[in-house]
Amino acid sequence: MVSELWRRLVVTAAVGGLGVGLVACGEPDDNAPHTGATTPKAMVLRLATTDMISSLDPAGPYDVGSRTVQANLYQTLLTILPGKPTPVPDAADCQFDSPTTYTCSLKEGLTFPNGHPLTSSDVRFSFDRMLTLKTPGGPAPLFSSVTSVSTPDELTAVFNLKAPDARLPYLLTTTGASIVDEEAYPAKKLLDSTAIGSGPYQLTAYRPGESVTLARFAAYKGSRAAQNDGVQIALVKDAVALNDAVGKADLAYRGFTIGQLDSIRSMSGVQVIESEDAVIQFVAFQLKSVTSRKLAVRRAVAQLIDRPALVKKAYAEHVTPLYSMVPPNFGGATDAYRSEYKQPSKAAAAAILKAAGVKGPVPLTLGWTPTRFGPGSKGEALELKRQLDASGLFRVTLRSAEWPAYQQLIRSGVFDLYLAGWTAEYPDADNFLAPFLGVSDPFPNGYRSAAATKLLQQERVEQNGIKRAELLEQLQGVFAREVPVVPIWQGRLSVVVDHEVENVSGALDPLAFLHLSGLRK
Repeated sequence: MVSELWRRLVVTAAVGGLGVGLVACGEPDDNAPHTGATTPKAMVLRLATTDMISSLDPAGPYDVGSRTVQANLYQTLLTILPGKPTPVPDAADCQFDSPTTYTCSLKEGLTFPNGHPLTSSDVRFSFDRMLTLKTPGGPAPLFSSVTSVSTPDELTAVFNLKAPDARLPYLLTTTGASIVDEEAYPAKKLLDSTAIGSGPYQLTAYRPGESVTLARFAAYKGSRAAQNDGVQIALVKDAVALNDAVGKADLAYRGFTIGQLDSIRSMSGVQVIESEDAVIQFVAFQLKSVTSRKLAVRRAVAQLIDRPALVKKAYAEHVTPLYSMVPPNFGGATDAYRSEYKQPSKAAAAAILKAAGVKGPVPLTLGWTPTRFGPGSKGEALELKRQLDASGLFRVTLRSAEWPAYQQLIRSGVFDLYLAGWTAEYPDADNFLAPFLGVSDPFPNGYRSAAATKLLQQERVEQNGIKRAELLEQLQGVFAREVPVVPIWQGRLSVVVDHEVENVSGALDPLAFLHLSGLRK
């Protein structure tokens, strides 16, 4: 039970008190008995989540559950604060000295909880270790542009790049860029039994699959100092257990069903706080398919999709219609698909097909997977089929498979188009576009574009923020015109919160995890 877990998790904070006795006239009486003042109760927050933790080590698997714990235990050179779209200093102040040289000047007096000083040598060790380990599913591929980290002195770390990379400041805010103690971490294997970082918290207890206990790290010097004394995290198994934690936990998140959230909204004493996050859902065209290779077919499908109707039917409006692969809360985002296709229109779609000499109804096989992308996937597939069939221009056949068989069917070209989702790995628009251009290959739909590739290369080396945003907007325009994918919706991170808890909105990271240090009650 959640309550049993919390009874076993104890975080204590020693707070000094001074007992003072007063005589009736208000003057001190040295002979009077001194009564001890009540020690203030530690402000320890209780969380419940269905997230599982794969690794406490930031060089390990890069999943959302692990990121939540790592982001609160470890410090990064830079961070992104609530309401701030660009990185700011955390452990260091950083700048480009040249297009391929990025210098970070560490703050003085940084330490780890074990008392070891944090120096540039720890920074170099952390990156050398992460890039050498290359943990499957880990963050190493994000830093492929880094050739080495040099340390001219104890407070200076210089990133040497093989090519200009304007993404680097954003990459340095991720948990993959966490700084570890080189005296405590093995160079050639992960350390999963404990964690030693210089972040706002230190680890006091960890029971894999059950619970995590964090205590405030008083010596932390950065932009996210803890406003509470600690956090106890209960890792629950499913939506039923998560729902049972409501009223016992100060916060409960990630795993509620739509029905549960609707019921919780009517409860007293708690509230549901939501923030749009980096989870997106889209339809991808498999360009191995003769049908999907026809640009007119792809553009006609994009012209027909009614996103508001879909999110209402399949998700009861618990997600947000999305009109670009880059969500609007990321720099450089623009509603490229809305600009290109305006409103859903059967007449406009028919004109696109007619101009290309494509006769309908065009047969399409739409793939979907039942569990990987959430319980709304079936309703989403059914609504997409309904919309396309209702136009009379397409005849859609649905085909489903569980993961990973679904992946194999995608690669083999069985589907003409298929539903998929993506959660950004770093807080930059580039990460919503590059995966579809062969830079990495999570969605092997065969899309290649000289125009898109050129723009991608340009935005990655452009260090002027305004010019880079313009290049990213142009790249989204190419996606909208060439239609390798059609964005459908952006997700929301929903957190059920006790009414006494403050600063929750600022805790919700756009990469779908929580920074706990600003919370208080």
